[in-house]
Amino acid sequence: MDRLSLLFDRMSLGARVFYSGALCGIVDFSADTGQCILHVLNRGTVRVIGPSAESFEVTQPSLLFYRASCAHRFEVDDQSGADLVCAFIDFGAGMGNQVLMGLPEKLLVPLAAMAGVESTLALLFDEAFAQRSGRGAGIERLVEFFTILLLRHTMEANVVNSGLLAGLADDKLAKALLAMQGQPEQAWTLDELAQTATMSRARFAQHFHAVVGATPLDYLTDWRISVAQSLLKRGKPLKMVAPAVGYTNAAAFARVFARRTGVSPSAWLAAGGA
Repeated sequence: MDRLSLLFDRMSLGARVFYSGALCGIVDFSADTGQCILHVLNRGTVRVIGPSAESFEVTQPSLLFYRASCAHRFEVDDQSGADLVCAFIDFGAGMGNQVLMGLPEKLLVPLAAMAGVESTLALLFDEAFAQRSGRGAGIERLVEFFTILLLRHTMEANVVNSGLLAGLADDKLAKALLAMQGQPEQAWTLDELAQTATMSRARFAQHFHAVVGATPLDYLTDWRISVAQSLLKRGKPLKMVAPAVGYTNAAAFARVFARRTGVSPSAWLAAGGA
């Protein structure tokens, strides 16, 4: 059972690389971007000074992920240098926020802990040091793949204990989450979701809220809005989107959409769908 594919189908994951290549000396990263940051280290040793003046060394190929932009510094020996790709990561609106919920402020994961990344890592840094056509777009797609690997690792290694990824890591809760994700148009009840998770109604409701951070039906609404946003951005008319996500008519859906996002579907689209 693939616990992440439906999520990534609806999530607008994007990467914007702001550095790729060999790094030497001292580099400061500012806190004003408003986006997550992913650093991919392939070679060398980097001393990192974090936002609270914490310091640590990264001495092996690793992913360093900051959940939100924050001021931090890299110090690299001028003699040996380090090979890095650094990117801003945007998870988009809607379910992107659910994914980030529960993640620690900083994640440092050695690439040795992730099986089968060697060929992709080699390709990423081959592109980073080349000057081929389409280089920028190629690097960004590869960084997006490493972001997927990072999220997969946090789920499979039980790195997080709350939020959506923690819910998907839970064998019973995952059944209910995947059911909602796969059939957002269905009029799910708490009893039906509890049966899907093979839990009692009371135990399911309590456990779901404790792990995911929302009630099951609140999560269902958030997921429906996320699916609807994806469909609207593809040009689907409101009268077709509403029943596709479980609402009997466009007016009922628009009311829920406005309560959840603060704007109407048309205003959301006019603002760029972000």
